[in-house]
Amino acid sequence: MEKSNLNDSFIVGFVRGSHGISGEFKVESTSGEYEHFASMKEVVLRNGKTGEEKSFSVEYAQVGGRDLYLKLAGIDSPEAVQKYGKWEIVVSRENACPLGKDEWYIEDLKNCALVYEGKDGLADKSAPIKVGTITDVMEGGSGDLLEVLLAENCDCLSNSIKYDSNGKVRTVYVPLKDQFIGKVDVKNKIIQLMHLWILE
Repeated sequence: MEKSNLNDSFIVGFVRGSHGISGEFKVESTSGEYEHFASMKEVVLRNGKTGEEKSFSVEYAQVGGRDLYLKLAGIDSPEAVQKYGKWEIVVSRENACPLGKDEWYIEDLKNCALVYEGKDGLADKSAPIKVGTITDVMEGGSGDLLEVLLAENCDCLSNSIKYDSNGKVRTVYVPLKDQFIGKVDVKNKIIQLMHLWILE
């Protein structure tokens, strides 16, 4: 999955240092894929800490072994590369890694309502209940995890589930796996939760 912090813009990689003497960047791809870099004409480098950004034309991108090397116009030495160490590489949606089946961009999952359609009399199946909001997607040991801020006004969740020991609404993590997550509708910003117990 590719990350994004801008509207319809995606973090596709990070600058991981210089390569050679001509100003090439060594790049780490957020998706693990590199083929889509070849078609990029322009990228934005962004400092994830300060938000500072700068646009560059792409001279070329080439894969060498397990690494990608990116050459940007106007950056012509290892010293010039050092300024951008650990910066994010941001592109528009059309230049992000193409999605496969059952794949989504992280930005599209954020702010989706997590809904439960009800079982065992907890809710009418025709009226899904919002149990939380997706705030981020995190990498877990066995796959991606949806970060969910629980809904304070959800009657199907007990107070011991909704609130932490300080009385604040809890954030929980739900594995992005078929047994826990049903339909994902990013167009309407709705994700189906299969089991309430995973929120405990």
